[in-house]
Amino acid sequence: MLGSNYTTVSEFILIGFSTFPKHFLPAFFLLFLLMYLFTLLGNLLIMATIWSEHSLHTPMYLFLWALSISEVLYTFAIIPRMLADLLSTHRSISFTACASQMFFSFTFGFTHSFLLTVMGYDRFVAICHPLRYNVLMSPRGCTCLVAWSWAGGSVIGMLVTLVIFHLTFCGLNEVHHFLCHVPPLLKLACGNNVPSVALGVGLVCITALLGCFLLILLSYAFIVATILKIPSSEGRHKAFSTCASHLTVVIVHYSFASVIYLKPKGLYSQEGNTLMAITYTVLTPFLSPIIFSLRNKELKNAMKKTFFSKLYPSSI
Repeated sequence: MLGSNYTTVSEFILIGFSTFPKHFLPAFFLLFLLMYLFTLLGNLLIMATIWSEHSLHTPMYLFLWALSISEVLYTFAIIPRMLADLLSTHRSISFTACASQMFFSFTFGFTHSFLLTVMGYDRFVAICHPLRYNVLMSPRGCTCLVAWSWAGGSVIGMLVTLVIFHLTFCGLNEVHHFLCHVPPLLKLACGNNVPSVALGVGLVCITALLGCFLLILLSYAFIVATILKIPSSEGRHKAFSTCASHLTVVIVHYSFASVIYLKPKGLYSQEGNTLMAITYTVLTPFLSPIIFSLRNKELKNAMKKTFFSKLYPSSI
């Protein structure tokens, strides 16, 4: 007991979809299930293609391979539970399961951002310093960059989760979200340290995301300056085409993230907040493999050669 009026919370109830009409939920389930399966299939196809095609064993595709792994794990931490809740009337989640979901979602989410930053650096070196590319992007160096991205994501995930779940939760246990996310959980916490925890977590997350975004912008500022110096239009197009898929994913990733994290409080209803949250938990991972597969000619040709030639040998 915490005084005479409060009881310590041992589980949470996720009510993100409870405000929607019940006849909408099966349609949501089917739509999100199909998107999730497509996300898994797309990322697994990219990973298998890069693994099996020797010509893709380069730094750029090593980073894409690691990015696909982080997306698979990120969606696995969130979407299966969300799908189960869409068809269930009992949407409770234990304290430990809630903490685990927060840790993995933050870990893989920030790993994704760090890997996008590393991919921007890779394109910067390839275009701005091509003669030093093999030295700066050596196999050992690339492995270290991937490892540091995963380590950075894990540190932020662990830090945020430990800080949030060391708070005292009392009274209501209804989380106004479909996953264990920081803002709705902070609303359930009690104690004088809640505002300082909210400020600290917000600063850590925004600093990390903004830092990654600024580094990517800086990389592309140098890339654009270098491309504009190329005399032939064909050369400029070829140089920019190697960046197109990465740049598109970055724009999609940070556009949706800015809408979620930088919107004014109280701008949307509960239904609106839930639908907006779906953009970065379901839609962004869904679009990423599509963008990389369609806008990367080398990867698309490798997929045709590796897989579709086996399915339709007479057409290749």
